[in-house]
Parts: sequence; C-alpha cells; structure tokens
Amino acid sequence: MTEAWRVVLVAGIASMAIKAAGPVALGGRALPRRLMGLVAMIAPALLAALVVTQVFGGNRELVIDARVLGVAVAAVLLAFRAPVLVVIVAAAVVTAVARGM
Repeated sequence: MTEAWRVVLVAGIASMAIKAAGPVALGGRALPRRLMGLVAMIAPALLAALVVTQVFGGNRELVIDARVLGVAVAAVLLAFRAPVLVVIVAAAVVTAVARGM
C-alpha cells in the first residue's frame, strides 16, 4: 500500500469517526433549538466564504477583476428576484465580456 492510499484510508476513517460522533454523543435526542439555529447557518456561511475567496482571492493579495463584475450582476439580479438560470447566464456573460472573451 502506497503512502497516498494510507493517507486516503486515514482521512476516510477520521471522517467517519467525526460524522459518527454527533449521533453517538446525542444518543437519539434532538438538538436544542438554539443550536439548531446555529447549525442551519453553517452552510450559507461556508458558501459565502468560498465565493468570497474564489472571487477576491489571489496569492495573499486582493484581486479585483472580471469575476467581481459577474458576482455584482448576480447579486443585483437576485435582489430583484430574477430566476436563477437568468442570474447564472447574465453573470457568465458579463464576466466573459469584461475579460474580453
């Protein structure tokens, strides 16, 4: 077994252990209401963090380029409750035009 496969195996076992820790610790009981609110906000916060790092992130520097225009167009269209498909296409077109195709 190569070192890469050992790392994959250890990471898989660690992931399963972490995922099993919650149900084992709770023992079938429901989470408190306050904690459920926190859990519900984790996914949107992680998604926002990923978007920000992909749009503005560089090699330890702030990057402002065509991606920022695409995200800005998407934000405006979402604020006006445009359909998601329209938002995606418009953001992609604006980003492509700003990059000069």
